[in-house]
Amino acid sequence: MTVKPPADRDLAPRYVPWSEEAALAVMRALPALRGPLLPVLHALQESFGYVDPKAVALVAHELNLSRADVHGVLTFYSDLRTSPPGEVRVQVCRGEACQSVGGHALAEHAVSSLSVGFGETAADGSVTLEEVFCLGNCAVGPTVRVNGRLHGRVHAAGLDRLIRDSTPSGEPA
Repeated sequence: MTVKPPADRDLAPRYVPWSEEAALAVMRALPALRGPLLPVLHALQESFGYVDPKAVALVAHELNLSRADVHGVLTFYSDLRTSPPGEVRVQVCRGEACQSVGGHALAEHAVSSLSVGFGETAADGSVTLEEVFCLGNCAVGPTVRVNGRLHGRVHAAGLDRLIRDSTPSGEPA
């Protein structure tokens, strides 16, 4: 008997491959905005999973900004990435409330078990580990977000299960 995963299974979204033509289409599909740089960068990331460094000159030209302006904003905001994310994106809260209820141990476990540091993606592209400094779920820490889904009161075994359940094969990332 074959069992299909539920339709709402929390798997990483599929992105389109980056190309200049696709990036231009994304940018030109946005309504005219005042201060459009952040919305444009977010739209590119939503489409491609990241903002390719080659997009800096393209965005600068389209928005009549300097490359330095675009690069500065792109590298300032931690939510924006310049490389493709892993298949599973794990964000561990490092805020004080989560730290006070076991967040530090959870963070150490994540680094150890995934064999990847914070801000890094595994060489095989299976997982990206990120630290965030508040997920707004302080009452039920430690908190993690796996592929966009928020989870509270997470400890080592629970994190391992969440990651395993978020991979298409059901195997550890």
